[in-house]
Amino acid sequence: MGLSIDEQKAVERFRKDVVDPSQTSLVILDFWAEWCGPCKALTPVLEKVAAEYADKGVLLAKINVDEEQFIAAQFQVRSIPTVYAMFQGQPVADLTNARSESQLKAMLDQLLGQLPVQAGAQGAAAAAPKGPTSEEIAQFIKLGEDALAAADPQRAVSIFAQITEFAPENAPAHAGLVRALVQMGEVEEAQQVMAVIDSDPRLATDPAIAPARSALELAGTRVDDSELAALRAAATAAPDDMDAQLALAEAAFAAGQRDEAADTLLAMIAADREWNEGAARAKLLKMFEATGLEDEWVVGVRRRLSRVLFG
Repeated sequence: MGLSIDEQKAVERFRKDVVDPSQTSLVILDFWAEWCGPCKALTPVLEKVAAEYADKGVLLAKINVDEEQFIAAQFQVRSIPTVYAMFQGQPVADLTNARSESQLKAMLDQLLGQLPVQAGAQGAAAAAPKGPTSEEIAQFIKLGEDALAAADPQRAVSIFAQITEFAPENAPAHAGLVRALVQMGEVEEAQQVMAVIDSDPRLATDPAIAPARSALELAGTRVDDSELAALRAAATAAPDDMDAQLALAEAAFAAGQRDEAADTLLAMIAADREWNEGAARAKLLKMFEATGLEDEWVVGVRRRLSRVLFG
């Protein structure tokens, strides 16, 4: 065939991992890479659905395009993630656009209704994934935090929710889910997640949950636009009224006006850092905690706080 030794080995691995199992099972073939963010977001979806469909004869096989360049080239993979359904050694469907559980399940149901896929306990055992490793979970959590920092809470909710399904004991994932829901304005849903957290003593006492509690506490000061405008007018009319300034800062942050909240609190600290036992600084630190200490906004405001405190 004119193949090099490495190419022959790649073909043999592909035959063993994909072609042979596909003779009786439907194989979800996922082309991915370590550096691909969307791939990492899609992985939990593929693993979860493959596990649920294991008893129907569905398997998941993953091809790292950096390690298996020859195989990727044979499939003419030009972007990732690229996902195919394989049966009897041939691609029978392109699943790349099925990014949600419901979309993927709908396509699998259609294929399973058309193909003589063999189901059974043996196929289920082979298909059941081990689940993401702790390192992979850490990567997914970083993706969720990046989505929060980029003001994309909907994507963050999707990522964190998937992590909590695979790792229900993971406190950072639960905390991230609460914070993402709060950022979306879904405070009641966030409270429901917090109730689940509080029902598990291990989660409830984990330090990682503290930012979620802060986010929920700050969300409790949310007001509508007219009320926010009234608070802003009151604070402007009475710049020396610290209670009015604090009320504005709390409402502004809850409404997503983080810069206004920070400006107000920094001005309060500059005017009287000891007011009400340092309430303005304490409130600002709680906002940092709720947002995430690595967030660029937090980093910038912390610098401004240092200049106010230390000149």
